[in-house]
Amino acid sequence: MSARPVIVSPPSPTGGRRVRVNGETLGLAYDLGDLVEFLRRAGLEGLDEVEVTRSGLVEWRGGGPNVWTA
Repeated sequence: MSARPVIVSPPSPTGGRRVRVNGETLGLAYDLGDLVEFLRRAGLEGLDEVEVTRSGLVEWRGGGPNVWTA
């Protein structure tokens, strides 16, 4: 299991990336704005689009924060 509570999965073939926080799937994000909104709803407020790309809380799988399509 990852030590990081936020997992951003590789892009799906149709676009978007699954977002999980502490093992719970929050949805499919299509860009950084979606990811920030999912995190806000999960109680991880205060992260904007720049901060989320640098945060040690996020584990990016299958590409970094600029990769949203397969």
